[in-house]
Amino acid sequence: MRLVLQEFLSLDGVSQGPGSPDEDTSDGFAQGGWFVPHLDEAFDRVAATWLGKADAFLFGRRTYENFARDWPAMTDHPNARILNGSPKYVASQTLTKAGWEPTTILSGDIPAQVAELKRQPGRELQIHGSARLGQSLLAAGLIDELRLAIAPVVVGSGRHLFPDGGTPAGLRLLHNETTPSGIAVHVYESTGLPKYGTYGADA
Repeated sequence: MRLVLQEFLSLDGVSQGPGSPDEDTSDGFAQGGWFVPHLDEAFDRVAATWLGKADAFLFGRRTYENFARDWPAMTDHPNARILNGSPKYVASQTLTKAGWEPTTILSGDIPAQVAELKRQPGRELQIHGSARLGQSLLAAGLIDELRLAIAPVVVGSGRHLFPDGGTPAGLRLLHNETTPSGIAVHVYESTGLPKYGTYGADA
């Protein structure tokens, strides 16, 4: 399976708490829900297309607990069948029970276990949110594709998907589009380490 990271970002790179004011208030974050005003039907179609490519899902603990709380009750939602019925994996060193079936808890050497999952047959193993998990797997060279939905808002504070001191990564743009509400969708393929050059130098 290909490992695909899907993230909602603000224009200044914040990934924390896009979906609601109380989604993630850690470290005193009080600006949650900044992505929601920009949702539109065009982005819903994009997201549904992405979801339709998934054969399994991988979450960090916080995102998993939010999804496990909400999605089992959303049986009328068009995405509920895929999310509720597909295999799910949650990376956590502390979680001991996972009631959102079918779920497997991954602990210990997470990158090694994810690498093993990628060797299983299938299309995509998708990470939704879970920015810290995504950062660690990008640093480990395991992310095959990044799908970034960038809202036209500057949040000003909060955790970033690409923090200072993160591991450098090269990317190749595969697709981009902008929805009527201004969400900029960028899809990238991982290409290993970045390339460097000098501006104005002869090729």
